Amino acid sequence: MRLEPAWRWPLLALAAAWACLFGLYWGTAVSIVAIWERSDTFAHAYVVPPIAAWLVWTKRAQLATMKPRPDLRWLAALIPAGALWLVGSLVASNAATQFGFAFLLLASVPLILGSQVGNFLSFPLVFLLFAVPFGDFLTPLLMERTADFTVMALRATGVPVYREGLHFIIPSGAWSVIEACSGIRYLLASVMVGTLFGYLNYQSMKKRLLFMGVAVLTPLIANWLRAYMIVMIGHLSGNELATGVDHIVYGWVFFGLVMIVMFTIGMRWADPDPLPASGVAPGADLPSAAAAPLLAGVALAAGLMALPVAWLAKATQPMPAVPPLTAPALQGWTWQAEPLSDWRPGYRAPTAQLSGQFRRDGAEPVGFYVAYYRQQSQASKLVSSANGLAADGDKHWIPTGSVSRVDVMAGTAPIQVVRGELRAEALGELRARRLRAWQTFWADGGAYVDGWKVTALNALARLRGQHDDAAVLILYADKGVNGAEDEALQRFVAENWPALESWMRSMQAGGHP
Repeated sequence: MRLEPAWRWPLLALAAAWACLFGLYWGTAVSIVAIWERSDTFAHAYVVPPIAAWLVWTKRAQLATMKPRPDLRWLAALIPAGALWLVGSLVASNAATQFGFAFLLLASVPLILGSQVGNFLSFPLVFLLFAVPFGDFLTPLLMERTADFTVMALRATGVPVYREGLHFIIPSGAWSVIEACSGIRYLLASVMVGTLFGYLNYQSMKKRLLFMGVAVLTPLIANWLRAYMIVMIGHLSGNELATGVDHIVYGWVFFGLVMIVMFTIGMRWADPDPLPASGVAPGADLPSAAAAPLLAGVALAAGLMALPVAWLAKATQPMPAVPPLTAPALQGWTWQAEPLSDWRPGYRAPTAQLSGQFRRDGAEPVGFYVAYYRQQSQASKLVSSANGLAADGDKHWIPTGSVSRVDVMAGTAPIQVVRGELRAEALGELRARRLRAWQTFWADGGAYVDGWKVTALNALARLRGQHDDAAVLILYADKGVNGAEDEALQRFVAENWPALESWMRSMQAGGHP
């Protein structure tokens, strides 16, 4: 199809705006593709841009009848998109920077080509958001629900189960729900394909939304059934089948069959294709775009796109190095640099860390761990899905269940901590050592349990040109001597929290703890 003259300059202007965008945010664009490459969870994202381009191509006849012209009102949409990218960069959040980049990309289309063209291409443009690798934060929750269903189904079919967290044993052996069992890959792929299926086969928004709901529920339920069947096949075959590679192969075969059934059923309610449209009437008052408005649109867009990058450069001035952490002085307690156990919390690449224990005659020893972060980045940040009480790949220390929040007395006022429990040795050894751990974050002079609050405080500090120092404080004790209600940890916190607060405040930028 020959390109209409009215489209030549607008498309060149859009290409110029996108070239400016990719030039300024190249690192963010590369980070998106890098996640596609290293994570099977987002392997489906490779097909999203080609599908979006194909959807635009199918609309070429209608687009040819339109007369694009810039709509400078869309400049306002670049401001929140750029702000999202800036905040994400300041707090080292891939999701925020990548969505900010995607929104800048999408907003540039109606900005340069006009709202009429943008509205007409709204689905292909929004569909591009599936290319942003987002959703892996659901993995722990999905793993928990998969374990819940599998254990429930095993017991319902007469198989005795002993469960601790995501690990359980049945008479034929031990099983664990790992990330590959969460179903996150099935879920994200199903939602993407289900959204496309609904758009192509249904005309009413009600049907499309209903099918999207089915596309969410179906992979969840299918994954639960898959996990149960894998365990049962292994159990009934004496662990000869459904283990190793077979585990993954059976899972994808089952998921594929479920998707085929879902789409086959969905086609029963498909709407007939609409009659071929002769074109979308542009209206008599839509002249061809002039060069001056196009140049103005590209120039203003480039300026707004460059503003977050410039602000980030100003807000990321080098900070002084962190001095080695030294233990706080607690009256009546003696510090020992040797940890209480061989357990190590799973906090990656801290700027500095401190690990040891406090002892006092007549009291149980209390383990003490601090991971301290300054000038945080993707490689070194406090709040991350990869950080937690249990280190990835630790086969010796196993979390025994979900963590919980509890209120504890700290001096004269209560604070909240996240409480967890870990268990050592093999799962079948019921007398293995157990640890009780209390965790809290420290940022902006206060203690918090919500990671998003710490992230928000760090972002505000960086926007003001201040430091983003933050830390995690973990206290732990042997559960066998800690008491049913964590008496040892409670006494330690109640007695020493004012001193710990003073010590943590000294860990701000420029301080010497």
